[in-house]
Amino acid sequence: MARSALHEVSDTGAFMRTASTFRNFISRDLNSQFPAESGRYHLYISYACPWASRCLAYLKIKGLEKAITFTGVEKTFCKGLYQPSVLRLVNCVFAICSKVGFQALSFTIVTKFVCSLIIQSVKPIWARTKESDEHMGWIFPASDTEEPGAEPDPLIGAKSIRDLYEFASTNYSGKYTVPVLWDKKLRTIVNNESSEIIRMLNTEFNDIAENAAIDLYPPEMRDQIEETNEWVYLGINNGVYRCGFATKQGPYEEAARQLYEALDKCEEILGKQRYICGNRLTEADIRLFVTIIRFDEGWVPFSTLDTRKEVLIFPVGRRGLILGNEVYAVHFKCNKKLLREYLNLFNYLKDIYQIPGMSSTVNMQQIKRHYYGSHPSINRYGIIPLGPDINYSSPHDRERFPA
Repeated sequence: MARSALHEVSDTGAFMRTASTFRNFISRDLNSQFPAESGRYHLYISYACPWASRCLAYLKIKGLEKAITFTGVEKTFCKGLYQPSVLRLVNCVFAICSKVGFQALSFTIVTKFVCSLIIQSVKPIWARTKESDEHMGWIFPASDTEEPGAEPDPLIGAKSIRDLYEFASTNYSGKYTVPVLWDKKLRTIVNNESSEIIRMLNTEFNDIAENAAIDLYPPEMRDQIEETNEWVYLGINNGVYRCGFATKQGPYEEAARQLYEALDKCEEILGKQRYICGNRLTEADIRLFVTIIRFDEGWVPFSTLDTRKEVLIFPVGRRGLILGNEVYAVHFKCNKKLLREYLNLFNYLKDIYQIPGMSSTVNMQQIKRHYYGSHPSINRYGIIPLGPDINYSSPHDRERFPA
């Protein structure tokens, strides 16, 4: 069973993403199992993760920060020693007591306290150890001053996202991913599929959202949004991972070809309209933005390179080796063309970045440190390239289109 994206590679060397597991849905119907209540839900995110960042973007755009709290994890994956059986035992006891009606406030408080003590007592070794060690996934810092954008878990004192998964399910055997949408009342994971979480945030909390009038999935545009999401996901959102995690040349080159076909298509569309589905901001723009903001880079000519150095998978490039500031062009070998060479797409990126609240969802230091530090099979020594800094707050030309 795959524990992380690094394990989702087929025998052919192609990256094959597995589906999310927790697929419950929050509803505005107050009689539903998961009603849209202010203060009830908590979102776990990583600023490094594009899938989690799209959910955070929705919190900001819809004005839901007062209704739904959120916590950021540390930047890197870890491996270490683990004792999941203890957490599973605690969860079983809590579930049994809940079923027999023993849900008194005092019991809940005591249970939370005991769980926190147990989690503290089985703290894993947070370090890269052996390949045979358990994959821990995302971890929480010991204090909120250790790393900007990362905080200790405020709910059950979890040390890792894995703790949350093991606490929520006694037989969970999948990946330990973010985002995680957590129910504070039922003490469980509601959903860990970003595409579904953003749909909930878009509509189901409108009674308590500060920007309820903003609809990123309007009924009259849904067919177009779905069609766009499909090719953007295949070629770009997941395409960069198919490039980066490929272990053979053929699957890598096929993924790179599809990636640049999709980017070329974006460039053509954005030469005619302000946003990817027309002249109105939609879900499709947020889904595209979180990938391309992690893309661009600098480069040096091939003539300056030491060609004696071994290359296992050859980047598809035209002029030189990427020494980028951001991650996909360098780390995932997506370097056939710079994003800045796409005039319309690059200005579009700045346009979306400058939407109120969006810039606060981008932590480039966490992004770079996560990718370069969490995948030793791709970047053995965890070296982070320097590269140029890009000012996404600089002027763009997108006002030439109506909005």
